[in-house]
Amino acid sequence: MGALNLKIIMMKNLVTLGMLLCIVISYAQDNLAQATIQGVLQGNQKQVIQLAEAFSEEQYNWRPADGVNSVGEALLHVAGANYYLAMKMGFPPPEDVDMMTIGKITGKDNIIAALKKSNTFVLDKIMMVNTDDLATEVDFGFAKMNKMGGLLAMMEHNGEHKGQLIAYARSNGVVPPWSK
Repeated sequence: MGALNLKIIMMKNLVTLGMLLCIVISYAQDNLAQATIQGVLQGNQKQVIQLAEAFSEEQYNWRPADGVNSVGEALLHVAGANYYLAMKMGFPPPEDVDMMTIGKITGKDNIIAALKKSNTFVLDKIMMVNTDDLATEVDFGFAKMNKMGGLLAMMEHNGEHKGQLIAYARSNGVVPPWSK
């Protein structure tokens, strides 16, 4: 009788494990687009932060020409855009983030902290976008597109400014840390 009970318990555990695996696989497939975008964005964000840390405090005021964002302004633009795009998709910024003054933050450490906070915020919100809502149209102000397009815009925007900051770095003798 003991061996039979052990077999029954083992079968119940296997069935439970199988059901849990099915749930996990189903969830992963439901959020495949979000998880993929989140992963690419996270890689871009990591490199932007590495660049931000590689610039000196003085270089944060450098700009390639009049009327073009400085290093610090470009980083704050990315932070603000992270919040803006998420806000348009239904995720208001944290209460302690003032969208009207985010571009006025000064000092390398403060700018990096603001960027990191926006990165964490937007990465979290990506996974909160329901797969069934990816086709929902959103007016972003600069374009009307669905939420999938909004997620892609977040990813692309960060990548665009990573490229900008690479050019800024090279113009200032700063080697992107990952290419040393």
